Amino acid sequence: MFQGETAITIDDKGRLTIPTAYREQVAGECANRLVLTYNPFESGCLWLFPYAAWELVRDQVNALSKVVKAHRDMQMKLVGAAAVVEPDSASRVLLPASQRATTGIEKKAVLLGMGDKFELWSEQEHLKKIRQTIGEGEITQAMAELRL
Repeated sequence: MFQGETAITIDDKGRLTIPTAYREQVAGECANRLVLTYNPFESGCLWLFPYAAWELVRDQVNALSKVVKAHRDMQMKLVGAAAVVEPDSASRVLLPASQRATTGIEKKAVLLGMGDKFELWSEQEHLKKIRQTIGEGEITQAMAELRL
């Protein structure tokens, strides 16, 4: 399980270094294979899945009907853009230039451990998102039942 927030620097070649806290987990549980793809719900963010978890997501998304536009959009953003990345000997993964450009991920980024996957945010989009509060009218029944 991945959790936590880490400020990340993307090097001049477009690589991010896997934080030390996650290296053993990525090497062991993920067999050093991750899949990087767009977050179809949030701009400025990429999803980074362990390969095995990705296969389940990929298969579910591909099973959606191709005649529904929202399904095709999700398939394009998730499956069509997916890139398998493997950390090098220095625990760096290369982020495709097209994904970095589309999300605005440049030198400064934020890596969030979200349980089954990571989210990689551009620093500016992360700041905007994290500064937003959840309004009373946005609270769902499931949220209201949480014991926080």
